[in-house]
Amino acid sequence: MSRTIPVHSYEVRPRKDRRAFDLISDALPFGRLWYGEPNAVSNAVDYAKFRSRSHDAVIRVYDDRGNVIETHEHKSECHERACHLAALICGKG
Repeated sequence: MSRTIPVHSYEVRPRKDRRAFDLISDALPFGRLWYGEPNAVSNAVDYAKFRSRSHDAVIRVYDDRGNVIETHEHKSECHERACHLAALICGKG
């Protein structure tokens, strides 16, 4: 029986005040992070990739109308067996 490691899903969305962006995901410890610097979108995407080193991830960037304007797919940096064991040990598998 093969168990699959879940794919992390992230959304980068502009805030209603249009001054910053939120990185939103169930994979984040607090659900969302706020990015307000000039490279906010790029930094949010990079953090999502970093946070998902041991998981595959899909990162979608949205515009202020809710349309997807970018999609990034990140492949796990782990070997499948090692990540599966790590997930089991951490109770996430």
